[in-house]
Amino acid sequence: MALRILHVVTNTTHYADPSTPTGLWLSELTHAWQVFAEYGFEQAIVSPMGGHAPLDPRSLKWPNLDATAKAWLADHHRMALLENTATPEDIDPVLFDAIYFTGGHGVMWDFPNHAGLQKITRDIYDHGGIVASVCHGYCGLLNTKLSDGTRLVEGRRITGFSWREEILAGVAKKMPYNAESEMKQRGARFRKNWLPLTARVEVDGRLITGQNPQSAQATAKQVAVLLTTGAHLSKMESTN
Repeated sequence: MALRILHVVTNTTHYADPSTPTGLWLSELTHAWQVFAEYGFEQAIVSPMGGHAPLDPRSLKWPNLDATAKAWLADHHRMALLENTATPEDIDPVLFDAIYFTGGHGVMWDFPNHAGLQKITRDIYDHGGIVASVCHGYCGLLNTKLSDGTRLVEGRRITGFSWREEILAGVAKKMPYNAESEMKQRGARFRKNWLPLTARVEVDGRLITGQNPQSAQATAKQVAVLLTTGAHLSKMESTN
């Protein structure tokens, strides 16, 4: 039976200012999708509300629009997947071996407090699966608690889009909160590269996170390796 990955994407179409569009950062999905497809994994897509997942316009411009993203845009079947995403209520967590939270600034609004996504994440983790995120996707892990009431991220090594990268991207003033700071406040051991916008992946047991869009492929490969080697089993210990 093939291993199964659940991708999580945003439904948010704009920043607080409705005139400023945002959404899914497409390559963060397409890089991971390609890696998982090469491993023969089955894949599905869920969003907080289901249905349409908007694309961040900036992710569709050079140099962000790479070959995998272009191929997705040209594939009507793939694009249809983003028009008909599942709702959390449609998902049986038992059927999935890993959950992968994609980014794009839209997730900062609809990921952190969604009880349905938190339940799926908790259930997948509790049955020995992998929880992964890339870039702003880590906002989906901010408030997730495990069955024992502890935060998933507490005491764990985490990375994601840093505040310095928000400043360099010219969008810091548009942010509803400082995600890096919020992670630290929840007890996460936040890690980031000294050089912004370079790939970094943190693996802490069955929790795998990537810092930015440049980290999507490497993050997915880490997930795939752990799944295929069986190293994601609950016996696996975190290392410093």
